[in-house]
Amino acid sequence: MNNVFKSREDPILISKIKSSEEVLWINDNKKEFNEILDDLPISYEDVIDAEARLQRFAPYIRKEFPEVRNGIIESPIYEINNMKKRLECDYSRKIKGKLFLKRDDLLPIAGSIKARGGIYEVLKHAEKLAIENSMLSIEDDYSVLSEERYKKFFSNYTVQVGSTGNLALSIGIISAKIGFRVIVHMSQDAKQWKKELLRSKGVEVVEYDGDFSVAIEEGRKRSKEDPNSYFVDDENSKDLFLGYAVGGIRIKQQLSQLNVRVDEDHPLYVYLPCGVGGSPGGITFGLKLVYGDNVHCFFAEPTHSPAMLVALVTGLFDKISVTDFGLDNKTEADGLAVGRASSLATRMMDRVVDGIFTVEDKRLYTFLKTSVDEENIYLEPSAFAGFLGPIYFSEIDNVSHMCWATGGSLVPTYEKKRDYEKALSLLKSQ
Repeated sequence: MNNVFKSREDPILISKIKSSEEVLWINDNKKEFNEILDDLPISYEDVIDAEARLQRFAPYIRKEFPEVRNGIIESPIYEINNMKKRLECDYSRKIKGKLFLKRDDLLPIAGSIKARGGIYEVLKHAEKLAIENSMLSIEDDYSVLSEERYKKFFSNYTVQVGSTGNLALSIGIISAKIGFRVIVHMSQDAKQWKKELLRSKGVEVVEYDGDFSVAIEEGRKRSKEDPNSYFVDDENSKDLFLGYAVGGIRIKQQLSQLNVRVDEDHPLYVYLPCGVGGSPGGITFGLKLVYGDNVHCFFAEPTHSPAMLVALVTGLFDKISVTDFGLDNKTEADGLAVGRASSLATRMMDRVVDGIFTVEDKRLYTFLKTSVDEENIYLEPSAFAGFLGPIYFSEIDNVSHMCWATGGSLVPTYEKKRDYEKALSLLKSQ
């Protein structure tokens, strides 16, 4: 746990990234949030507008997905004290403060953090089409969108997306439900069960031998060929970012209900698994809007796919890939298997995110086993990337730690069993 770096120009940091070693980098370009907010391409008003749109769609969501009782797609926060005790034991250090888990793995409809941005962007697109064609106004009860005439109307349009898996589920499920034709372009590292689930929903799945970058580029190209096609661009989408940011601003009410104080003397440290960067970036932006510099956000990436870390330490943003660092971009954390970070997210986070740390795959499985054993909580391996955070920052006084669980509830039982058995095998081999 000694690989901590505070300068992006440190040659040892670059060397260790290239060697696939675990590192913690403290962002030396971070500024006070209020000083830079006006310079950012997304505003507080944009996020409030996104929240209002989700409220308008609540009657539709409630009607089409009865399990979402109030029509608002949100997840709970749990304190995981047993997990905290095990981490303290395993790493021989006392973690000050409480440890919370944000359960985006339980988000309804899509079962992952991608339910936030993905569903929001598709709903916004549907709203725009309906309003432009005089079929809807924002004063209407949006539950009317479940009527057959709307599904017939939306069937004239296509939604496409490139994904490693979870965004595909989010986009695919909601788009098919509304009535859109849906095409998902998936990279080789996407799980087979996710492809099968999408196909069962009537989604066309196109598979590629290459990684995420290949899938998204091909999807973008195919979508441009069809004037009635809309491409959800994980690398550049402002709407995806806004959907995630709504999740950030909602945390304030949830923590207040749990009697958790967040102020200068009681900081909140949040650890977010990071792939292309849109979801952790959006959530970080939302959190900073409500808590300012009293919240400290850290991204967590696999040692073989540190796309955001490479983007920020070099200052090249989306112009550089992990393969340029000699890394293979191969990881068991399929949702984080991204070689090149988002153009929008890198530029947004350059002066906002507090830092980034990398995690070896085998450690993800250790955390998985501990979570199942101690809390009876299963998450996808990639969702455990943030659990090194409370170890790194264990000695901070009056702190609340929050690990963000990014996915897992839709994983088939046989996959869960396989993951747990792999965790056991890795532990025995150590």
